[in-house]
Amino acid sequence: MDIREKVKENFRFELVHKDKNSNARAGIIHTPHGEIPTPVFMPVGTHGAIKALQPNQLTDMNVPIILSNTYHLHLTPGSDLIKKMGGLHKFMGWDRPILTDSGGFQVFSLQGNSITEEGSKFILPGGKEILLTPETSIDIQQNLGSDIMMAFDECIPYPADKKYTKNSIDRTHRWLDKCIETWDNPNQALFGIIQGSTHDEFRDECLEEVVKRDLPGYAIGGVSVGEGSDLMEKIVKRTGPKMPTDKPRYVMGVGMPEDLMMIWEHGMDMSDCIIPTKFARGGTLFTNRGKIRITHKNYRNDKFPIEPNLDDYVNSNFSRAYIKHLFDSNEILGQILATAHNIAFYKSLADRAREAILEDRFLDFKQEFLQGYLKNDGNKNKKRR
Repeated sequence: MDIREKVKENFRFELVHKDKNSNARAGIIHTPHGEIPTPVFMPVGTHGAIKALQPNQLTDMNVPIILSNTYHLHLTPGSDLIKKMGGLHKFMGWDRPILTDSGGFQVFSLQGNSITEEGSKFILPGGKEILLTPETSIDIQQNLGSDIMMAFDECIPYPADKKYTKNSIDRTHRWLDKCIETWDNPNQALFGIIQGSTHDEFRDECLEEVVKRDLPGYAIGGVSVGEGSDLMEKIVKRTGPKMPTDKPRYVMGVGMPEDLMMIWEHGMDMSDCIIPTKFARGGTLFTNRGKIRITHKNYRNDKFPIEPNLDDYVNSNFSRAYIKHLFDSNEILGQILATAHNIAFYKSLADRAREAILEDRFLDFKQEFLQGYLKNDGNKNKKRR
């Protein structure tokens, strides 16, 4: 039996409801480590950890899935060691689903790499070289034991001309076939990635080629790479509704609340980004009335919680004044509470979006949220999607 047939026994997507007034949809992704209600935002734990938080804190917030990084875990401590320790779930003390990216984004983001038909060569600090290939990427991810593996691809930089884009997506399709040939664990689902830069014809071509492989899920890659919000929306709006309705749809690397609203409206189910955790550690916190910089002097005597309408642990127990004090005092608890708040806010946003979709009022929910969020967010001139 083909691996793609075997994996259907352990992984499937259930479409629960589609909003009557948009392409927004609510579903459930069934995996060996639990169910993932969608739409879902995945916090990023690059090295097998969400910075500043313990796994049980994520469980208490009912976060259903996290993302970890293949490339970085390959460098340290090494996927062989993690496999010997019982896999990434056991290694990091997390018993819910994990998605691992392929290392393809690092082909785009890290300097000193070279791309060949075989794969991508990375030059590490000190001059050491490593070669990441489609085969090694899948081998590493299978050692990690993630529930969802991403195919190894090239994240095309912006801007990219048509010749470069065509050569890149053709290679990505060949790499995808090598990923499928290497994949042999039916407990792990492999997602294909749709590239094509900002060129409609290549996005369509890549979508057609990737979907031909009949994979458990599909992702839109190559956005949030400098193309701007208008081009990002153009890509997602065109590609999202064309993706199979019976498989999860994932937009990689999208994390601002206004962009989440956009991708959800166009039928996407999953997204991830470092923004909520990275911003939190710097003192930027998300609220329904926009972002706030907690270190600002205005919060010195503020007795209110960060977000009064959120009943999570942080907002039920601590004031803005206290969290500002922690940052001013360089107390690590400040970063911990800020990170917990931002993740709870993003979780709440996805939950509220799901509820609105189930009640066929997503567009009203989106408009109401953005009116409040953008009004006080310093984005008065920003397009309100």
